[in-house]
Amino acid sequence: MSEPWPIVFMGTPRAAAITLEELLNGPDPIVGVVTQPDRPAGRGQETIASPARKSAEKRGISVVAPKKMRDPDLLATLRSWAPRLIVVVAYGRILPSTILELPSGGCLNVHYSLLPKYRGAAPVAWAIVNGEEKSGVTTMRLVEKMDAGPVLLQAEIPLAADETAASLEAKLIPIGARLLLETIRLLKEGAISPKEQNEAEASYAPMLKKEDGRIDWGEPALVLERRVRGFHPWPSTYTYWRGKWLKIHHASVMDGQTDEPPGTIVKVDEAGLCVATGHKLLRLEEVQLENRRRMPAAEFIKGARIEAGEGL
Repeated sequence: MSEPWPIVFMGTPRAAAITLEELLNGPDPIVGVVTQPDRPAGRGQETIASPARKSAEKRGISVVAPKKMRDPDLLATLRSWAPRLIVVVAYGRILPSTILELPSGGCLNVHYSLLPKYRGAAPVAWAIVNGEEKSGVTTMRLVEKMDAGPVLLQAEIPLAADETAASLEAKLIPIGARLLLETIRLLKEGAISPKEQNEAEASYAPMLKKEDGRIDWGEPALVLERRVRGFHPWPSTYTYWRGKWLKIHHASVMDGQTDEPPGTIVKVDEAGLCVATGHKLLRLEEVQLENRRRMPAAEFIKGARIEAGEGL
């Protein structure tokens, strides 16, 4: 058996914390964790520690949360930890060369797409929005260019017809953790060959913004239904009804066309609201009105007294 490699882990959200827990159960010691600074969250704007920090501190592991990646104190800390390997999972920042060149075993990243497709911050959401039939996880060596390093291992899964960003992420995170452990094992054995990415096949998954979720009713119903799934739970998809914000939690594509302008409610029944789009109809089946709880569309219709002909 090969000797243990000291590892520094860099990550922030839930995906990072779950992966860290898997590493902690593996054969190699985690000598330190780097995460994003604590940030205010929720209605009360209470300062909340990142999931990765919570997992590390629960296990007694040293944690640092630098505001800048080129902070000399960060580099000094990393050197004092003397890692053979740095592992990065959803950390949220590009590492400078001073850090990339520090560990003799290099810097590894877990990315939730089949690179070179969907480089960037939101690969899970955009794969669904763009109608991909498959997704997966890639482990790679990090370089200074975003998600462009040589590929080590990949695992592929099909996308379900009703896949949401939340459901796909829940599938990919444990796959990624196992793939990472396998990648490290093979690296230590010298049994893995990095493969350069084909730049001609690269595509991008930009960071999501709240306005990405606003419905453009001129788009085809199929496009809108994918956005409802791909942007769940955040930024969500939404429209406006009688001047109020209306979030769409679940929708489906309906055959049929209408001469009504896009955004017009053309049919109201106990199955939901059928709305005109650029092509076919979109049936809203679960919604949430501003300052209200989410509910089946049939319940919303009954309480709001919606009629065909209204516009969204």
